[in-house]
Amino acid sequence: MPDGLRFEGSIAGVGTTSGVRIVVGSWTRSPFGPFDDVMLADADGTRRLMAPTRDIADFVAATYSFDDVAVVRVQVRRDWSFVRVLAGALDVRYLVGRRTPLGVALHALPPRLSGAAWWTHVTDPVASTLMRGVHTRGSAGNGRTETYAATDHHAITRAMGTWRGVELGSLAPVAPDPGFGFGSTPERPSLTTLTTTVQVG
Repeated sequence: MPDGLRFEGSIAGVGTTSGVRIVVGSWTRSPFGPFDDVMLADADGTRRLMAPTRDIADFVAATYSFDDVAVVRVQVRRDWSFVRVLAGALDVRYLVGRRTPLGVALHALPPRLSGAAWWTHVTDPVASTLMRGVHTRGSAGNGRTETYAATDHHAITRAMGTWRGVELGSLAPVAPDPGFGFGSTPERPSLTTLTTTVQVG
């Protein structure tokens, strides 16, 4: 499949003072239809995936690295800038703030350009310079390659919630890198709108 498998939506990266780091994917268009999934790194470094179906869980687990994979109900509820995520034993709420300077620059580009996989050849060195550990293209699991073509970027300004009944604490940097894949989520908590393309095989 020359054009790869395209996923259009957003990724939110949230760190907490408890040490739990959370990455929420909300996909409006994908080969699996619309869906949400959660990648979570415990304070001890255990990497977990929570996905709504076995097919999605298998695909994501074959693309990224996890120590535990669970098929659970995943709900992402949005009320303007307030977001609540329910996934298994996770209940996290966060507030999406203003567009960042990077978001302003991305938003100014024509969507056909900023959302194109080839454009990531240009953005990868820029992203890795501006945000430590962030890459927009690279090698994924099982011989796959992946690109992240970002179209917008907003800061996340507040977070709270519980994981397995324990308070997550307040918002903190997404650090250390959760280690799910080749490129880290930005250390500063944020929401990125993007198109990601996965080349399989």
